[in-house]
Amino acid sequence: MIKVKKIFFLILVSFVLTLKVSAKIEDALLVTIGNKAITKSDIVNEIKIILILQNKSYSDDIRDQLHEMAIRSVIKRTIKNIEIERLGFLEYSKKDLMNELVTLSNRINIDVDTLKNICASNDLDFALIEDQIKTELLWNSLIFHFYKDRLKINAEEIEEQLKMIQAKEEMKEYLISEIVFSPIDKNNPEPEITEILNKIKIEGFENVAMSFSISETATRGGDLGWVSENVISEEYKSKISKTAVGEVSAPIFLPAGVLIFKVRDIKKIKRNIEEEKNKLVNMEKTKILRMHSSSHYDKLKRQTAVNFINE
Repeated sequence: MIKVKKIFFLILVSFVLTLKVSAKIEDALLVTIGNKAITKSDIVNEIKIILILQNKSYSDDIRDQLHEMAIRSVIKRTIKNIEIERLGFLEYSKKDLMNELVTLSNRINIDVDTLKNICASNDLDFALIEDQIKTELLWNSLIFHFYKDRLKINAEEIEEQLKMIQAKEEMKEYLISEIVFSPIDKNNPEPEITEILNKIKIEGFENVAMSFSISETATRGGDLGWVSENVISEEYKSKISKTAVGEVSAPIFLPAGVLIFKVRDIKKIKRNIEEEKNKLVNMEKTKILRMHSSSHYDKLKRQTAVNFINE
């Protein structure tokens, strides 16, 4: 069980200093996103959620990155919610909601009831965490609604991968984290890669992921959890398998940017062909849907006005 953190006062003071408001703390409009209004207290709550779900304490060293991450996160979720509301007919499973709450709690080695208590101790409405999960579940439904006809799985590739699995008695699983960043100079990304790697050595992988990663895992410090070697692409596996526990992989160049993995642990498991087949199919579907999700969101972002309020 983690120690309950009294983070509210420190965060709020930091937030006030960052925004250069008066000594008298008052809520106020901070930004409009489309037809939605976001207040300073919304950002404070977002920061509290980030700290609680990462089992971190507030410090001045991470004040700016917390503030920036919270704003990015709220903007992205609000744009998604606008699209979800536009459609109106989407649904989510209450079972999936509970499973996600359990997963979030397990990441910091607590149960859901303890997570609720931590939120209450920090004057945070637990429903805000539930709402974040609901948004992602509804967004996934939205992406499936629009792109389900494009979920074509290459059966021959799946069978080839299964043949490789059958030749092994044991399979490896990797506990990994990621950082995905988009270099400013795409023709010469090496200086920025070097800068990111140096920051990782000084600040730690999780903190750099929170500050610089454009992946949705940024708010979790890049955490991807346990991933079976069978569902990792050959390109990624070639880098991950050569990376020792606790170390950072060589960079992988993607169309959207640069990907770096950290291998946190490795374990071996007994293989189950039917389970592995299902994992491969689901992973391939997830990869296709994530591609469409990113593209759909980018389109919405370009169409949505985001205006910060000058004080």
